[in-house]
Amino acid sequence: MNRNTFNRFLVIACAALSVAATPALAAWPDGKPINIVVPYAPGGTADALARLIAQHLGPKLATSVVVVNKAGASGIIGEQAVVQAAPDGFTVLYDATPMSINPHLQKLPFDPEKDLVPVTQVGVTPMLMTVSKTSPYATGQDLIKVAKQAPGKLTFGSGGQGTVQYMAPELMNQAVGISMLHVPYKSGGLALTAALAGEVDMGFFNLPAVGGHVKNGLLKALAITAAQRSSLFPDVPTVAEIIGKPYEVYEWNGVFVPRGTPTDIVTRLHSALREVLAVPEVKAKFDSLGSRIVASTPDEFKKQLAAESSRWAATVKAAGIKKE
Repeated sequence: MNRNTFNRFLVIACAALSVAATPALAAWPDGKPINIVVPYAPGGTADALARLIAQHLGPKLATSVVVVNKAGASGIIGEQAVVQAAPDGFTVLYDATPMSINPHLQKLPFDPEKDLVPVTQVGVTPMLMTVSKTSPYATGQDLIKVAKQAPGKLTFGSGGQGTVQYMAPELMNQAVGISMLHVPYKSGGLALTAALAGEVDMGFFNLPAVGGHVKNGLLKALAITAAQRSSLFPDVPTVAEIIGKPYEVYEWNGVFVPRGTPTDIVTRLHSALREVLAVPEVKAKFDSLGSRIVASTPDEFKKQLAAESSRWAATVKAAGIKKE
């Protein structure tokens, strides 16, 4: 076979492969189940919202959508599982804020920016700055005043350094120029239990996780991390109000797929997710949790992730935390 004949053969073969591949891509997901990996334990905000979305996403794509929890290492285990999955649209990651924090605290076995493709930022959930019902602090200003007078005396609990439960109060400390002692627990649930028992002076927790405790009088909410007060707790001021400086922190939730996933699949998944997030029942659930739907484009989400990463990198550096 001469060179010209061989070249013609390659052109014909490539065209045939392209034609053969097109119907399979066009048919995605073609009834094949889709797994949504949540890299956190069942029962949290990310898990609850992922399951709500999966319930409505299946009918939109005419297939079953299953939520799989792969918890551990502040989300890293589940993230790595998705990074290593085939880029075919059948393994999806539903992640949260720790993804933007972890790279600045430790060396990861993958690069989130390069190995995962953003599909959409689903939504954001504010946190409540809380103290136990027996706490002597009635306002955020009271607590901050004592923290200024006695550096390192007051404590706050979290589920560990990679969590927004740790980074949110640390960001406030840096903004105000105070120092409080961080008390890490093995999970956010244990940190919340400690806050309820008064074992720590203060804690920042997702509104859905602590809203019921506040309404039942087991915790006092001193501030909310959102830009504006919540309609669920209109009497609770924002952190920005109590410190007199700009401050806004949320736990974001978002969807990713492995690097190499065909653009056409990313586009279809994004479109289906936007449809799901527009369903009145879904919106009502987000509202009841105090969460706000974002439903961003992939490019918008990518820019937001870059901004988040930059902010937490600066916070970690200012706190003097060494990368492990």
